[in-house]
Amino acid sequence: MQMIAYLLLLVALLTCLAAAATALVSSWKGDGRGLLWVELSQLAVAGVITISSLFLITALWTRDYSLQYVYEHVDNVLPLFYALTAFWAGQEGSLLFWSWMVALMGALCLATPGYKSLNPSTRLLFWVFFLAVQAFFLLLLTSWSNPFVTLSPLQMNGKGLNPLLRNPGMIFHPPLLFLGYAGFTIPACVSLASVLTAESRPWVTVTRNWTVASWIFLTAGIILGGWWSYMELGWGGYWAWDPVENASLIPWLSATAFLHTALIESSRGALRRTNVALMGLTFLLCIFGTYLVRSGVIQSLHAFGEGGVGQPLLWSLVAGGLVVVLTILTGERPLYRALSHPMSRQGLLLLVAWLLLSLGLVVILGTMWPVISKLWSAKPIGLDAVFYNRVCLPLFALLALVLVVCPWVGWKEGIRDRLGLGLTLTVFVAAGVVLWAKGVTLPLALISGAAGVAVAVGWVLVPLRVAGMRRSRSSLAAAGVHLGVALMILGVAVSGPYQVVREAVLTPDKPLEIDGYTIRLKDITENTSLEMFAATAQLEVSRGGLVLGELAPERRIYRGFESPFAEVSVLPSLSDELYATLLAFTDDKEATVKISVNPLVNWIWIGGTLMCLLGLLLFRNPTPGRDLDRAKAPRP
Repeated sequence: MQMIAYLLLLVALLTCLAAAATALVSSWKGDGRGLLWVELSQLAVAGVITISSLFLITALWTRDYSLQYVYEHVDNVLPLFYALTAFWAGQEGSLLFWSWMVALMGALCLATPGYKSLNPSTRLLFWVFFLAVQAFFLLLLTSWSNPFVTLSPLQMNGKGLNPLLRNPGMIFHPPLLFLGYAGFTIPACVSLASVLTAESRPWVTVTRNWTVASWIFLTAGIILGGWWSYMELGWGGYWAWDPVENASLIPWLSATAFLHTALIESSRGALRRTNVALMGLTFLLCIFGTYLVRSGVIQSLHAFGEGGVGQPLLWSLVAGGLVVVLTILTGERPLYRALSHPMSRQGLLLLVAWLLLSLGLVVILGTMWPVISKLWSAKPIGLDAVFYNRVCLPLFALLALVLVVCPWVGWKEGIRDRLGLGLTLTVFVAAGVVLWAKGVTLPLALISGAAGVAVAVGWVLVPLRVAGMRRSRSSLAAAGVHLGVALMILGVAVSGPYQVVREAVLTPDKPLEIDGYTIRLKDITENTSLEMFAATAQLEVSRGGLVLGELAPERRIYRGFESPFAEVSVLPSLSDELYATLLAFTDDKEATVKISVNPLVNWIWIGGTLMCLLGLLLFRNPTPGRDLDRAKAPRP
């Protein structure tokens, strides 16, 4: 079975290369007759990779330890749903999953109205780029990162899944990220093909649904990843600026910048080449994130380490960058359209894009600093959260302030609704006063928190004040997405700077006082199962003599893993969330615990969920002969 699965990947690779060559020759000759064969080849590639992927899923399901990948990530006592999610737990499986999603999306693209509306010449060049990307992933899988390597002698049990990955968030977090990465392949390849063929249809409209879907997947993956880190790692925060976390944040910042500049092209016909560059950059940053995680160039808590794919990924980045630059330089130059006044909707959208790209650049430099610092130092220098917060928070606060004003500015110049803007600014001042009274006095936290409240109120007011927005589903969806962003801004602004953390040794007669809360140890219980040993501290939480609930943090030792792992416990609240980690315990009923009070942290998860759910309303069903032509023409 393993050999068949591997041979299927080889067949898919050869088919991609043959189809890409056919598409290139047909495009060169101006002969569209080869298009049908290329499209059928993509369907065949998707089917073959699907069969190969199902082989691996079956091997994980049945615990087939003749496969090295199964042996390294599964054992006999691992629950079935975690055994199946081991598909993307390791480097080989995750690359196969990514390649599988790219193939399925390519097959799905064939049936979309946007694809059918493109000229045959554009479609042929699209497949040249797309099949080249697909072939590269298949080359990784058949050369450097083969998931079907056999193991001899046959083992009766496996090593088991990394305990850090045994969390519900890890069931959905990685596949959502890979769906986002794979989804951006479609608009990236369409944009490059459209530039070279002078496609009459605006590619930003043709690929709108692909871009929105990919952005939603990536957003959901990042939010779930932050929640997983918060609930599983036990250090009390939702973002540690770890290289693996940054790897997904960087392309998200670029993609979000593109969403804002794409509005300018759709409405005014400007920034066409800029948008091609941004979409190409977004796709390349997805590859760059993969390089960070899998090359071993940066050390991280949950990176895959050096697996032989670092050099191929690096060269693919170089080649991809050259392709994007040469395509933009050699493609048709669109008619230049001047932007409006900086104090216009266009100007502020462009400012938002620049701020997002600036944040991305800071994160890239901070993440790569251990590598960059080797140029002048024998000892690599790493940058901690202090650096990121010091540099990123001012940009974050400025971005929040721009979002306060942006909805009330006209497309050309000036304020379109002075009353709406006045009400929003009044809310900003009032929120600042309330936050100051509540003890939020740090300038950046105060400005960002007040701006978050003002943005939330502003985006609720805009549909009420502007009749055109109430009639547009996509405008209402955009308002809802920005409402989610506002709630996240509020949570980020307050939860980090005003987190209170204490470590203490508790006994039943020695409680802990923290920020007005009393934490009392009631008992320590121990439990042993086939999968692990777990000790649980039962902590009673009270305030002012009133019992608010119980926390039950655990210390676990999994079978096959010597190091203990923490399972945190929280007492949820929309205000102060109590967060407990059991660090150590004794047989004498002593527990060493770390308790955190995290104010407003749940607004981050609420806001992120709103962004993803309401973002679904941004999808459109374009009619090629009507809606796309309308989008092509710039508004007066």
